[in-house]
Amino acid sequence: MFQPLFGDAEMGALLEDRAAIAAMLRAEAALAQAQARLGIIPEDAASAIAAAAGSLRPDPVALGPGVARAGIAAQPVIAALKEAVGVHAAWVHFGATSQDIVDTGLVLQLTEATALLRDRLSRLIALLSEKAAKYADLPIPAHTRFQTAAPTTLGAKIAIWAAPLQRQSERLEQLLPRLLVLSLFGAAGSAAALGPQVDRLRQDMADRLGIGVTEMPWHSSRDNIAELAGWLAMLTGALGKVGVDLVLLSQSELAQLSAGTGGASSTMPQKSNPVAAETLVTLARLNAGDLGTLHQAMVHANERDGSALGIEWSVFPAMLERAAASLRIALDLAATLRADEDRIAQGFAADRGVMMSETAGFILCREMPRAEALTIVAQALREVEASPDLTLAAALSRVRPDHDWASLLAPEVNIGQAAEIARQPQSPREDDQT
Repeated sequence: MFQPLFGDAEMGALLEDRAAIAAMLRAEAALAQAQARLGIIPEDAASAIAAAAGSLRPDPVALGPGVARAGIAAQPVIAALKEAVGVHAAWVHFGATSQDIVDTGLVLQLTEATALLRDRLSRLIALLSEKAAKYADLPIPAHTRFQTAAPTTLGAKIAIWAAPLQRQSERLEQLLPRLLVLSLFGAAGSAAALGPQVDRLRQDMADRLGIGVTEMPWHSSRDNIAELAGWLAMLTGALGKVGVDLVLLSQSELAQLSAGTGGASSTMPQKSNPVAAETLVTLARLNAGDLGTLHQAMVHANERDGSALGIEWSVFPAMLERAAASLRIALDLAATLRADEDRIAQGFAADRGVMMSETAGFILCREMPRAEALTIVAQALREVEASPDLTLAAALSRVRPDHDWASLLAPEVNIGQAAEIARQPQSPREDDQT
């Protein structure tokens, strides 16, 4: 029931069992074709293997008992492929190990999965940049430690949401060459059974699959997977920050922003629950927790450790799907994000200028010692607290009538660099791209 809320159908389809099986069969076909080209196995065997791998559709449920016995998904898939090719069965999986096929298949799935994430992330950054520019000059109260602080602009707030997403985009491009690489090093990671042409074999096989090569086996070195998992947790964490800000700014007492379609209460008809924004927070926290679990898969004994691999297989797909779901939800929220300028103005009015205390102190510091300036501001704040209709500007005018305090303390003239921050480009400059 929770799949539409916490899951993502498009990412789920890329990661499901049938997709994993198809990816492993693609790896076996490419291995056989590369070996035939180098004269390692017969051409007719390679043709038969490639044809069978392209048409074979094993039932994941039927393979389940074989996976349970072997402790790895590749073995029953390879058995099904050998059965399908008949007399050429001896040439299937020649010189490779099951982990080579599982990991290469995973890389093929991750090629598509990261492309999906990259596309959504790019669109989200562009959308948030548009919203930041739209609201670049709209003052809004900032909050620190859940208390009203000083004015900023809504555009600056949105730009600060977008900035870590842009950095995540850059990090993804940096990590992909380390991640999307072939695994072909044989049983003990030494490539002993793959023959003297193994380097050429790896390159040929990788070229056929459209992935990179590495000179180091990574059966038991899972930092590449951990790096992507860390990236996923950072991504959902950045989106969780967006979610929690939206929850706070859309709550009934403020209602300064709206985004998405709220969920209805079963008994309170006035409510519009921020389900989508809350879900971003949930997904961020789930991925943060699972990252710690996945890091334990790096504690990998010797050349292969099934207990470590089992952790990775159990946790990693869920992290990918949560990242995709977070981006999908965030795209909808960003597209529908709208400011209620009247409610924002009411927020400033209700504050009565108290958030401008810091500004008032610095204005007075130009004319007197800081301690004396702060004493005057503190006196004015006490008067505001004692008089429900008094503003800070009015209270200061009693003490220092030679200043136009209403103009000096207007929020729109005290936003610092907020408008500039809002208009910062959230994409690499042309001279930064290589």
